[in-house]
Amino acid sequence: MLKGKKIVLGITGSIAAYKACYVIRGLIKAGAEVQVVITPAGKEFITPITLSALTQKPVISDFFSQRDGTWHSHVALGLWADAMLIAPCTASTLGKMANGIADNMLITTYLSMKAPVFIAPAMDLDMYQHPTTQQNIQRLRSFGNHIIEPQSGFLASGLEGKGRMEEPENIVAYLDNYFEPKDLQGKRIMLTAGPTYEKIDPVRFIGNYSSGKMGFALAEECARRGAEVTLIAGPVNSQLKNERLRIIDVESCEEMYQAAVKHFPQQDAAILCAAVADFRPEHVAEQKIKRENDDLIIRLQPTQDIAAQLGQMKRDGQLLVGFALETNDEESNAQKKLEKKNLDLIVLNSLRNKGTCFQSDENQISIIARDGQRNYDKKPKREVARDIIDELSKLYNS
Repeated sequence: MLKGKKIVLGITGSIAAYKACYVIRGLIKAGAEVQVVITPAGKEFITPITLSALTQKPVISDFFSQRDGTWHSHVALGLWADAMLIAPCTASTLGKMANGIADNMLITTYLSMKAPVFIAPAMDLDMYQHPTTQQNIQRLRSFGNHIIEPQSGFLASGLEGKGRMEEPENIVAYLDNYFEPKDLQGKRIMLTAGPTYEKIDPVRFIGNYSSGKMGFALAEECARRGAEVTLIAGPVNSQLKNERLRIIDVESCEEMYQAAVKHFPQQDAAILCAAVADFRPEHVAEQKIKRENDDLIIRLQPTQDIAAQLGQMKRDGQLLVGFALETNDEESNAQKKLEKKNLDLIVLNSLRNKGTCFQSDENQISIIARDGQRNYDKKPKREVARDIIDELSKLYNS
């Protein structure tokens, strides 16, 4: 949650300095206020005019701004900021920070900083691997600083990307995650996401257009807020990496049902976001069905109702959130589903809202609880996930 946060962005003399523009753009888009402090060497790689245009603030580089006695207070910056981010941070600056060598405005600001400090190193691999650099990084960590390093690997040696600055969007996400409320700390939450595929023969299936984007956004939001997450995912292309998130891959409704029934008893809550097939072929052909006649009749039978089963299993203290995708009588149908399946919340989608639901990056929902209904505007699914988890969190505190 970076909205309203005040961020001091330190920029040093690295070839990666141009990436600071993308960091600034990401921070401001997230609602933060950014003040740039740049080293003299940093100005050789990117101009203060460019940075000032992005932040709408004068860039600070020197102790004295004019010859009339006006000066920049590093102490005031340390009190003003909610966080300090140094990106890119060269080996030289790392060494100065680790050893308190306050010979420029950036280092003095760092030494005066009362807020958490985040550091994104940027240098060539040999400099990064040098024992002195590694010692400085460890020393800065011991001081409580947060070191943001790339997570990619280099073939079998695991060295690719080491030393280069982490990508701007990942740096912004790191800060966003740090400030995310940890209101789900200690909670165990299970989610289902994506479609299910019900086989007709070895090459054909009954499925739907679900991309899993909404379910994965919910899983990511729960993990950011401190929950231990079990995500049961149908066949999707989405991927997540979070130490608090475990993914179980399934294909059919039966596989999703068995996984959900197995893991639900250990959970504090479950969010059923998957677009599960309601029917499956009664018989699955062992070989590909050939086109021999003018018509083909496939007899279908109902699949397992995961929400209804978990609603029956639900114990005191557990919460169950369902989804309803409707095309008509939306609110009435969703309310009936809430009661029938013993849900605590139901998230209502309508296919009549164009540009939402399947495969879209945006969604427009209503959340129906036992005490009423809340309607939301169309917004990115990540923000929709935050709205849903906000409502879930309220139930724990009610």
